[in-house]
Amino acid sequence: MPKITVNDEPKTFPDPLTVADLLAHLGKDAKKLAVEVNRVVVTRGEQPARALREGDAVEIVTLVGGGEGADEPPLDKPLKVGKFVFASRLFTGTGKYTSYPLMQQCMEASGCNVTTVAVRRERLIDKDGKSILDFLDLKKLTILPNTAGCFSADDAVRHARLARELLTNLENPGADWVKLECLADKRTLLPDPVDTLKATEQLVKDGFTVLVYTSDDPVLAKRLKEAGAASVMPAGSPIGSGQGILNPNNIRICLEYLKENDPDYPVIVDAGVGTASDVSAAMELGCDGVLLNTAIASARDPLRMAWAMRYATEAGRLAYLAGRIPKRLYANASSPTEGMIASSGNK
Repeated sequence: MPKITVNDEPKTFPDPLTVADLLAHLGKDAKKLAVEVNRVVVTRGEQPARALREGDAVEIVTLVGGGEGADEPPLDKPLKVGKFVFASRLFTGTGKYTSYPLMQQCMEASGCNVTTVAVRRERLIDKDGKSILDFLDLKKLTILPNTAGCFSADDAVRHARLARELLTNLENPGADWVKLECLADKRTLLPDPVDTLKATEQLVKDGFTVLVYTSDDPVLAKRLKEAGAASVMPAGSPIGSGQGILNPNNIRICLEYLKENDPDYPVIVDAGVGTASDVSAAMELGCDGVLLNTAIASARDPLRMAWAMRYATEAGRLAYLAGRIPKRLYANASSPTEGMIASSGNK
């Protein structure tokens, strides 16, 4: 009974013994293995005839890692903002499209459940006299009225009340909420912190579910939540600038402040997104959603960009839930070292 070393372990087997006999004795499927005897590969066709003798060293190797992929990613809880619940975490706008039909196509491609519309005559009727509402599926989409263009708390509250009346008439659930923008100046389109807080307090008293566009100031974000905002929406960068997330550290602090003892509080990045990687970056920080408009509408190919934004939102969310690996200074081998074929030396 010869002694043979199999993967560095001495073993005794009955004689005579071939490589094929050895694999059968070990219960191994030859199709899924590669075999080496004394550092010479023995092909599957050679295995029935290759005899093993005393002192032979056999290496039996297979592939490790990988695995079968899933058809669908693990389930995620839906996005909840006040009483509203949505499957998609991507909110889109309706402005700047070259035509309403293109806007409609991009909405469908983005997979959004929510779209924003400003309550202004020039945004509701185009030059041909067509209403934007004719191109929005009010049975599928929840309209988020937007106080865009308002530069005082009084104007913002007035626009919100008009929007509630309009959407009530249309029997759209968006009548119960508003995206509050209260801007400081036309050049930067940054929010006025004092009037934004004032308008939030008034709209909450009026019974609105208030989503507030604000800067990435963590202190102001906390004050807005305390005032009753259902969602605080910090800007990644100035509206329409396409600069992406300029200050991720501030967004992180906003998330920390807003989600302290309230992990499901929705924080949605609003403004400044330029491309799909910006959306993924926001989602990977732990934001609950992204609201964008210009990045799709002003892209060279809006329809393709709408699809990109959809996938980026999903990918960023999955990456956040999965948890990224820590950053390391040195390499960390991804292939297992256990079961390594013996080598003549290390480098």
